[in-house]
Order: sequence, then structure tokens, then C-alpha cells
Amino acid sequence: MIKEVKGQAKVSLGLDVIWKSLTKELQFIIPKLMPEQVEEGHVLEGDGGLGTVFLFNFSQVRYQKEKIVELDETLHLLGLQVVEGGHLDHSFSYYKTTFQLTAAHDAATAETIVDVTVAYEFQAEPVKASHTHMPSITMAHSLKFVKSLESYLLTNLVAAGSLTTG
Repeated sequence: MIKEVKGQAKVSLGLDVIWKSLTKELQFIIPKLMPEQVEEGHVLEGDGGLGTVFLFNFSQVRYQKEKIVELDETLHLLGLQVVEGGHLDHSFSYYKTTFQLTAAHDAATAETIVDVTVAYEFQAEPVKASHTHMPSITMAHSLKFVKSLESYLLTNLVAAGSLTTG
């Protein structure tokens, strides 16, 4: 049975800015923003669209291959499923992280709501207690990534003159 953990973050960036970074620059940005977890990222197959396979080398686990299994430009939905290594080496048979972006309509400035869902299924029960916490840890890292991405983009856009602050 597939289970889910959900979380949300609000970022002070327009939807188009953060969407472009998530979908077009993912393999480059993740190692920059989370060097303590991700050493490097590469595209193994594809052009960044649906079906693209990334290889991420981590500092704590050997590697993880992730495939874009959902990509909807209209709904601003990006789903990355682990297809080899990483979580699949730790009692999981299915592991997917989905990012859904929505423009915040109640804000006077450009803001985006980022909903994150970690969907997972264990190979068999019972599972080691340490593995049951992994989806929550992934959620925490995903939300940290979103906030780090916000800081990185705000800093770089302001420095480049593409964005002004108050």
C-alpha cells in the first residue's frame, strides 16, 4: 500500500522563476544548494522533460537514479521517482517526490506555494525502525531545498539586476 507524507512552503518568487529552476536546472542546482547531501548530479537519459533520468551521487548513500515521471507545465507539477539505488536499497519498493507549484493569490508581491508529497511503499513488513523515518527526512530535505532555492535565486537575481527588493 502506498503511503504519503505531505508538506508545504511559501517562497517569495514568482511561479515562473521557481518552475524554470526546478525543471530546467535541477541537476546543477541541487549540488550547489545541498552540498552536505548531494555531491553531484548528471542527466543520464533525456532532455530534461518527461522520462529524463538523473544520477545523483550522495555523501551519505552511494547514489540514486531518479526519473521524471510527472511533468505538467500547466499544473506546474514535477514528479521524480527513484528507479535505482538510494531509497530502493533501504526496504522501499516505490519512492516518489512530487512538487506542485501554485501562485499565491493573496499576496501583493510575487509568491509561490510549493506543495511537496513523498509517496512510498515498503518491500515487505516489518521494516527497520530507521527506515520508517526516511519519508519524513526526505520531506524535511525537500522543504529545505525549496527554501535554499528561494535564497539562491533571490541573491542571484538581485545581483544580476533581474529582481529588485522592496
